[in-house]
Amino acid sequence: MIKKSKKVIVAGLVSTVTAAYLFGTFAQAKSTPAPSSAKEKLEAYIKFTQILNVIEKEYVDDVNTTTLVDKALKGLMTNLDAHSTFMDTKSYKDLSVQTKGEFGGLGISIGMKDGALTVIAPLDGTPAFRAGIKAGDIILKIDDKATIGMNIDDSVKLMRGKPKTDITLTIIRKNEPKPLKIKITRDIIKIQSVYAKTIDDTILYLHITSFDQKVVKSVKEAIAKHPKTKGILLDLRNNPGGLLDQAVGLVDLFVDHGVIVSQKGRVATENVAYKATKENTDTNTPIVTLVNGGSASASEIVSGALQDFNRSVTVGENTFGKGSVQIVMPVGQSEALKLTVARYYLPSGRTIQNVGVKPDIVAHLNKIEVQEDPILLKERDLKKHLEIELKKIDANSTIKIDSNITGNNTTKENNTTKVDTTIITKDQLIKDTQLKSATDILKALIITNKGKQ
Repeated sequence: MIKKSKKVIVAGLVSTVTAAYLFGTFAQAKSTPAPSSAKEKLEAYIKFTQILNVIEKEYVDDVNTTTLVDKALKGLMTNLDAHSTFMDTKSYKDLSVQTKGEFGGLGISIGMKDGALTVIAPLDGTPAFRAGIKAGDIILKIDDKATIGMNIDDSVKLMRGKPKTDITLTIIRKNEPKPLKIKITRDIIKIQSVYAKTIDDTILYLHITSFDQKVVKSVKEAIAKHPKTKGILLDLRNNPGGLLDQAVGLVDLFVDHGVIVSQKGRVATENVAYKATKENTDTNTPIVTLVNGGSASASEIVSGALQDFNRSVTVGENTFGKGSVQIVMPVGQSEALKLTVARYYLPSGRTIQNVGVKPDIVAHLNKIEVQEDPILLKERDLKKHLEIELKKIDANSTIKIDSNITGNNTTKENNTTKVDTTIITKDQLIKDTQLKSATDILKALIITNKGKQ
């Protein structure tokens, strides 16, 4: 008996690779074949049974019927799309453990892209992030096992393991002449999903790393703590997705009407539209959304919906392109199917699948080279500067140097420096061209918004 369980319906981040992993890839849209007749179905079932009987009788080794059927089911689901899978007792139990949100792993979200096992994004603060894994890396080998022909579930099983144990990933990275071997130590992954900072006291920067069940609450709290905010910068870069209701809830904070996202499937019950509500909605504060190739699924719903509603300017690079819906359907007491049942559509009716969200303004990640202004002296400083230069010439004079200079994000106490992690400094902006571009665009929007008031 197969029963639907919609307790596990997600927008991308169904579980975590070893701590955070995306059951997400590109499912190719295919032409719909004609439905099978009763005769064709019967012939197909008979063929399957006949082949199963031949294998049981003639295969060189003894085989177990249940094992054969399980393998056949796994092959069947894999050939539907890379999202769908048959979960045996162990896999189903692993999924139950994963959805509790804390287990041993690497902290990367992965997907199948053009047939290759590809890193969607490493999650901030995780072992994979610290080891230098990057969005777009292609995983060629996991320890000594090649990933060619390997499905996502099997790769996850290899990468998952006990905390404090090591694993080596061999990856192919763009612009690198040869594959890289990166050693990573597994760990228990506890992910903070929302980081709130300020830029120039007027911009609220919200870095959302994944869509767990606390995102909307955390964003509301951050906004409440910064009542003087004149603009909001949503950073969804390297966000692999997560819970659909949190993505919808985040958009609903800034949009007061219309369909935020809809899903359409073969079965009528899967055709659902999620609408915005007017209550507690901020429709005035300017917003800029940052995305890149590591932004997938739920983060694509947020960035795409805000873009369609003309509520935000999207800056960065094209997103990953994962726009399908999976549900878990228990088979008996200990097994299950994870099956693709629908695709997501943005407010304009466009699909995310395979195309992603294209930013309004393209900005690539880089570092800004700053050239000092050759005219360093201002009128008010010139006289004082000339006096100091004259004293340098006079060997008998002494110069008192003002050492009371500190950075704009540090404080000094007892000869120690504390970094203020609640703000983003000019130096940090210079090192991140995407963030700098988004900040400048948001400042322009703030000025424009001021003119409307």
